[in-house]
Amino acid sequence: MTTNLRLPGDPADLTFPALLLRNAEDHPGLPALFWREGPGWSTLTWAEVRREVAVLAAGYAALGVRRGEHVLMMMANRPEHWLSDLALIHLGAVPVTVYGTSAPEQIAHIARHSRARLAVVEGARELVRWEPALADATVPLERLVVVEAAAAGPHGTYAALRESGTRAHRADAFEKAWREAGATDPLTVVYTSGTTGDPKGVRLTHRGVLLNGIALDEAIGFPPFAGHVCYLPFAHIAERVLGIYLPLLRASPVHLCADPTRIAAVVSELRPQQFFGVPRVWEKFAVSFGAALAALPDERRRAVEAANETARAHVACRERGERPPDDLDAAYREAKEKVLDPLLARAGLDRLLWAASAAAPMPVAVTRFWAGFGLVVVDAWGLTETSGVVTTNGPETFRIGSVGRPLRGMEVRTADDGEILVRGPYVCEGYLRADGGVDDVRDADGWLATGDVGRLDEDGYLWMTDRKKELIVTSTGKNVAPALVESTLKEHPLVGQALVHGDGRSYLVALLVLDPEAAAAWAAARGIEGDPAASEEVRREVARAVEEANARLNRTEQVKRHLLLTEEWGPETGELTPSLKLRRRVIREKYRNHIESLYTG
Repeated sequence: MTTNLRLPGDPADLTFPALLLRNAEDHPGLPALFWREGPGWSTLTWAEVRREVAVLAAGYAALGVRRGEHVLMMMANRPEHWLSDLALIHLGAVPVTVYGTSAPEQIAHIARHSRARLAVVEGARELVRWEPALADATVPLERLVVVEAAAAGPHGTYAALRESGTRAHRADAFEKAWREAGATDPLTVVYTSGTTGDPKGVRLTHRGVLLNGIALDEAIGFPPFAGHVCYLPFAHIAERVLGIYLPLLRASPVHLCADPTRIAAVVSELRPQQFFGVPRVWEKFAVSFGAALAALPDERRRAVEAANETARAHVACRERGERPPDDLDAAYREAKEKVLDPLLARAGLDRLLWAASAAAPMPVAVTRFWAGFGLVVVDAWGLTETSGVVTTNGPETFRIGSVGRPLRGMEVRTADDGEILVRGPYVCEGYLRADGGVDDVRDADGWLATGDVGRLDEDGYLWMTDRKKELIVTSTGKNVAPALVESTLKEHPLVGQALVHGDGRSYLVALLVLDPEAAAAWAAARGIEGDPAASEEVRREVARAVEEANARLNRTEQVKRHLLLTEEWGPETGELTPSLKLRRRVIREKYRNHIESLYTG
């Protein structure tokens, strides 16, 4: 491990409660958890975290939570959520976070499927969606605990749970409970966000997640005790790994950001050494940066552009595995110090040593933009079913556009049709069945068919093409990867979101969503007043962007007609999953008439 921390046993036999004890014993005074309270941050050390977890474990036990039982949670990234997760695994229970955007029907499905009797929810906004499940005779849910006491009504409160835990806590019972857990016991169940159909419950073990974390730590070389800014939903495997499990492994602090819309402000304040963002977050950051650069005086902007070229040349050398020449290295360091870092500092990005993305393809243009500031935003790839990461680029060993090379212990190959198959110790136990059993996800030889399509190059880097189920087959029998086309369209800053359609058709069409921030900046720079979406000049620029994208695509991939939309897609309105992936079926149905008009109009 890069942090050289003591492991309290064989990694294959460890559990996360054992790591929390190690942290409390070896690093009792180090900060573990930060959260915003008023204008400042509140904090708990590792010793304090373990004491709080013990109290909460007693409180949950007093409510009747049993070993192996699923407990559901729907809260923002707040301390009650993080601490409850740890308290439940110390009891041998299985915490299950439900996406905060879930509809009542989805909540009822998960509660029914998991057979959970207890759910912990944040407040009034959540209660209106959970109470129908509580009243449904087909759902085994018996009780809700509400964090915001003023909204609790007839339900129990988190404060009351904690008070009962304070009274009931017995150190010997707490220690006995967590020591009964084994490495192959379930750590959590993560319900996939479901781009189609009902979500599946992926059961993950302590061993799979912990070994995956150790391998990721080795591949990345995280700075010792570098803090993590935690803002993505805990219902997503990426944030569970980065925001809960890796910090326990590395004894590193977590800064909880309960409101993800404030992530730019939080990053600006904290200036983290590491940051993970799904592609849309990096795109938004790039748009804001681009708008600020466009407002600079001409002389200053030209200096930045020259520094950008130097930085990209330096990154390109490193990408090829070459040592940059001395003159380039000296020019880069000067450009960083005098031009680029002061700009990055305004956004809190100047101290970044590890910047990463996953969950969806990162547009290469966005990656190249950040390379112009010396930031290598490395792509990784994995599935909920693989306990997190399968392949990753490293800060010094990377190929821009690829998703990196397999972690130690993982095998990756492609089937005849290009589908990526993986095998190794991080592949999950299986999909949870409604009767409590588990359906294995692997074939007889241990391979998991991922549903993703890609290729491995001669250096072992994996390059993603698309989801197998999402490949477009035109009426002429040609296969088209929509993500590739969409990524190319989004290289223009005015295009914030894109969906390409053409299954069974003779040509492709696209729905494009205007990026409101980029459009406002673009319009202002050209003296365009009023709503940019109503500007004919903006629409002509988007049409030109489509033409430029088509010039880089083959004939089958080219978009013949497009429609520009002005309202962003999001999880709340149903077009995106909570992890910001396109729900293609939902979008196609919602805009069915618009799509049809692109073929008939």
